[in-house]
Amino acid sequence: MNSPLPLIDNLEHLPNPYTQYPAMVMRLKAGVPQLKDEAYQRDLQLALCFIYSYNGSQATFNSYRREVERLLLWSWFVMDTPTTALRRDQIEEFIHFCITPPESWIGTKNVARFKNKMGERVPNDDWRPFVAHVSKLEFRNGQVPLSQQYSLSQAAIRATFSILSSFYGFLMQEEAVQQNPVALIRQKSKFVKKEVTRRQVRRISNLQWDYVVETAELMAEEDPATHERTLFIMNALLGMYLRISELVADERSAPIMGDFIKDTDGHWWFKVLSKGNKERLVSVSDEMLQSLTRYRRFRQLPDLPTIAEQTALIPKNRGQGAMTSSRQVRNIVQHCFDQAYYRMCDDGMKTDADDLRVATVHWLRHTGISEDVKVRPKEHVREDAGHSSMATTDRYIDTEYRERHASGRKKTLRPH
Repeated sequence: MNSPLPLIDNLEHLPNPYTQYPAMVMRLKAGVPQLKDEAYQRDLQLALCFIYSYNGSQATFNSYRREVERLLLWSWFVMDTPTTALRRDQIEEFIHFCITPPESWIGTKNVARFKNKMGERVPNDDWRPFVAHVSKLEFRNGQVPLSQQYSLSQAAIRATFSILSSFYGFLMQEEAVQQNPVALIRQKSKFVKKEVTRRQVRRISNLQWDYVVETAELMAEEDPATHERTLFIMNALLGMYLRISELVADERSAPIMGDFIKDTDGHWWFKVLSKGNKERLVSVSDEMLQSLTRYRRFRQLPDLPTIAEQTALIPKNRGQGAMTSSRQVRNIVQHCFDQAYYRMCDDGMKTDADDLRVATVHWLRHTGISEDVKVRPKEHVREDAGHSSMATTDRYIDTEYRERHASGRKKTLRPH
């Protein structure tokens, strides 16, 4: 089975489907014979309008595009029918297809969906609907992704159900379908496993963090032009539980120094535009304020921000303006993790250092929350972290697990 071509371009190259759809479908007709049929044209237009409604967030747009585009391609090229005609049992077939797609539909690296050619956006023949990956540690050890080893995580399966259910809800509102076939699947448990009460939170240890931040401080002393920014980024990610998207500029916002705000009591807060386009205020600790002051002095700014100061929070390496690349932040953090790992190994603590080989940027957020929930009211931690429910914050509380394990350690293998 040959792999189909992509249908939906990146957000910055996607015209408004409500007003410019005829031109969009004309460009795709040559490579997608189905689009000569009006039923398929209407199918694509509905999908584009649904996905375009999430243009306020690049990450959300990408997630919804991925799932809906896969459904379109499978429905058109495998089932030979528009998505508006799919039944519940066919949606189940699609889920099975996503779990074990044919090898020709699986790529081994992320490539652009469309390319520029003679001033036009044309589909990229190397693109595939599914991509196989290896872990960060496996990649560093020289392993490469293989299409035969593709697997779909439980989180990815849950996302597929959620997004497709929203899509069919939209189709019902548009009167394109009479019912939601995803919602009619009663036995989702055969696809999605029930998890244990609490998943292990991925974090680095306090010893590892001591080495990481000390390493950042040493690098900042040796090369302040490069690593004063590194030190501030590391402290901000852990000390304010920031997500990587909350440090870089995107189409929704560009973090500035003026996002640090002092209230009438003299307390400092950091204003964040978080998931779901919701603003939240994060309390700024005294040590985080000291870190900010150090960073600002390096940048030859006054010790503390002024009201509505427009200075970029994290500047680009070169040129003016804010950093826009989340990959660049990941590389900065990874370099710091690597150097801390080597220092721990040199000090004879290789076993203690091993987690740093697989740690990601997001582990710093987990670490900060895990430590604070030990000493602060969990309601306060929840507000600072931007958790939608207390259940999410409760995942970081280890007390119950510690007590359960302590009582279980004395179990005997020879009962009296």
